Parts: sequence; C-alpha cells; structure tokens
Amino acid sequence: MWPKILLVSAICLLVNIPMGLMRERCRKFSWQWILWVHASIPLIIFLRIALRLPSLAIPINIAAAVLGQLIGGAPEKRRRKACSPSAP
Repeated sequence: MWPKILLVSAICLLVNIPMGLMRERCRKFSWQWILWVHASIPLIIFLRIALRLPSLAIPINIAAAVLGQLIGGAPEKRRRKACSPSAP
C-alpha cells in the first residue's frame, strides 16, 4: 500500500511543478490560474482509482500536489520580485 501511495504522490509532485510555473505567470483567480491549479486532478483521480488506493492517500496526494505547485511557482515569483522596482 505505502509504495503505491508514495509513487502516486511523487507523480503528483512532479506533474504539478510545471503547472505551478504556469499558474504563477497568470493573474490570480483568472480562468487560466484556475485551470493550472486544477489541471492535474483528473490524473490524480485516475491513478487513485486504477491503483485502488485507500482514502488515506487523498490528503497525502493533495499535499504533494500543493507542494509541486509551490516549488514550480517559486522561481517565477523570485524573478518577478527581483525585476520589480523596490519601494523607497
């Protein structure tokens, strides 16, 4: 059970890294932002059903997906902060 949960969580993390980058490039709460936040959900649901993961895996997979979004968005956020003029 745990190896499958860890595998799906790793996939969630890796798939969400580029999606986090794309999300960070969009205006917050725009339709593109919402698309990139939720785009991996069908894949996660498919993997959970196909591998018959227990309900215990849901919060673990969600945490991995959120972490992937944060990791993916961090470089873009740093780049934007470095390019913006600092307030006096």
